[in-house]
Amino acid sequence: KPVPGAANALLIIGGAGGVGSIAIQLAKQLSDVTVIATASRPETQAWVKELGADHVVDHTRPLAAQIAALGIGAPAFVFSTTQTDRHFDEIVELIAPQGRFGLIDDPEPIDVMKLKRKSVSLHWELMFTRSLFGTADMIAQHELLNEVSAMVDAGKLRTTLGEHFGRIDAANLKRAHALLESGKARGKIVLEGF
Repeated sequence: KPVPGAANALLIIGGAGGVGSIAIQLAKQLSDVTVIATASRPETQAWVKELGADHVVDHTRPLAAQIAALGIGAPAFVFSTTQTDRHFDEIVELIAPQGRFGLIDDPEPIDVMKLKRKSVSLHWELMFTRSLFGTADMIAQHELLNEVSAMVDAGKLRTTLGEHFGRIDAANLKRAHALLESGKARGKIVLEGF
């Protein structure tokens, strides 16, 4: 649903990660929003553009100024997949009044009162809420996953496989964990077998 006076745009923070990579593609496949993705390195910037991002901004620099420089207006939507606490003040500044802010990570405490002045709604998503609480719409998770897998099978969505490190063993687990901790992973890292 459009936000009056806002740019029909979605900022995805963490665009090159696993969730961000799929979110870019779903936004482009299922809506008419302008997608702005964050990525900080040349290879991840190229990756998010390849997936369909219309604009790329660097999450290691202040976001609000970069969004303003695009000249498209304040985005109606922001989706944060990572480091929300680090970017929160910038999100509050750059999002349109009456915008919608969604996140999936577990940030250090954020002051949600900062959203009040702009009447921004907050949507926190946890993939397992339906099953944890046996909600009346629990089957929707199954339906969503089937729809996404059908889109992958039809070639409409690319998987998020970034690296394949081979067999699950101590050395490969350590290598994968180090890459994740570095904040430089692109997509998902796969290990398999024992």
